[in-house]
Amino acid sequence: MDPILVGLIAFAVMLGLIALHTPIGVAMALAGVGGFWILTGNFTAAVSMLGAETASAIASPELVIIPMFLLMGAFAGTSGLAGDMYHLAHKLIGHRRGGLAMATVAGCGGFGAACGSSIATTATMARIALPEMERRGYAQSLGAGCIAAGGTLGSLIPPSSIMLIYAFLTEQFVVDLFIAGILPGLLTIAVYFVAIALTVRRRADIAPAGPRATWRETGKTALGAWGIVTIILIMTVGLYGGIFTVTEAAAAGALICIVFAIARGRLSRKSLARTIAETAYNVGLLYIIIIGAHIFSNLIALTHMPAAIVDGVAGLGLPPLAVIFMLAVIYIALGAVFDSVAAMVITLPFVFPLVTEGLGYDPIWWGIVMIMVIEIGMITPPVGINVFVMHGVRKDIPLRTIFSGIVPFLGADIVRLLLVILFPSIALLLPGLL
Repeated sequence: MDPILVGLIAFAVMLGLIALHTPIGVAMALAGVGGFWILTGNFTAAVSMLGAETASAIASPELVIIPMFLLMGAFAGTSGLAGDMYHLAHKLIGHRRGGLAMATVAGCGGFGAACGSSIATTATMARIALPEMERRGYAQSLGAGCIAAGGTLGSLIPPSSIMLIYAFLTEQFVVDLFIAGILPGLLTIAVYFVAIALTVRRRADIAPAGPRATWRETGKTALGAWGIVTIILIMTVGLYGGIFTVTEAAAAGALICIVFAIARGRLSRKSLARTIAETAYNVGLLYIIIIGAHIFSNLIALTHMPAAIVDGVAGLGLPPLAVIFMLAVIYIALGAVFDSVAAMVITLPFVFPLVTEGLGYDPIWWGIVMIMVIEIGMITPPVGINVFVMHGVRKDIPLRTIFSGIVPFLGADIVRLLLVILFPSIALLLPGLL
């Protein structure tokens, strides 16, 4: 049988299994093993690949980073550190019209830097920030919309779980990805601020100005936020200054968050068991996805489909930017249906060779662009996973209300995506300097 036909059948089988609610990692592994068996005619070799990839992932020192960062994010939430950055931003700019929404976006960025997950950032900030905005008379649409959109910063601002997985699967240096995500992350916060300012300028009633905090109150809140600031500084200086390896930085962050949880009296035996259990569950899910992605990638490489796709796209004669914009639209659609990790690992065997080898783009830049477009998909109707996470936390807010609040942020997302695509130096400047 033609290898490319086998690859297409395997891809269709994988999508069919996912449609039947088979876990994505399992669907990729089954399709990969089945396709490998058909191509080689060796059932033992196909099953052995399953065992070899599982053992390789479990023994991989690079993947140890993932449970460490997930544990750090979980204990940051348990200790209350997640709310400290928000409360500080609230005191600084909450008195302005729309200032509380801006503070929420800044808080999402701060918690995202300690958490690395869009979904976790959205769920956490929904519990912390939305009640405060409602007490100040903010419209639920703006409050829920800025939290769902701000939650996407959890994957873009380093450290990020999806960046770790991208680096592992594409054999890129993860610190370069972390550094590359800094300026696009700050750009995202800036364009969200502009979107909020324009929205409240048009409709002042949805975000009334609040009382201005005194310098004493702001100073007291700043002192209370020293924990989360310290963690970010230690990890940033240690990681980018060459003091820590990535694994050591993740372990240090997790340890510091645990110490804060103990010092604040928020780590009971019950909360410790719950946090570890939740982290172990999430780690298990990610490992299954990574193992399945590796097995499926092995099959795709064996079929030579990536080379055929590169040749096919080259034969169309399209400008490279046109291909990038086409891929961006596809990823936005995928992000609306799948979570960011799933959308990435399913397509990476096909798309990565096309972009880097066929079109000649930088793999670090493409990693940032891909994460950005997938995260845009996570707030795009009709699905938008972050929107449903927001609705899951606050079932009293209709989905229509949340989606209406998303609209200004989607416009801002398109602007910042165009900027990063048209000016790759936004992502590549810092890695080049450092």
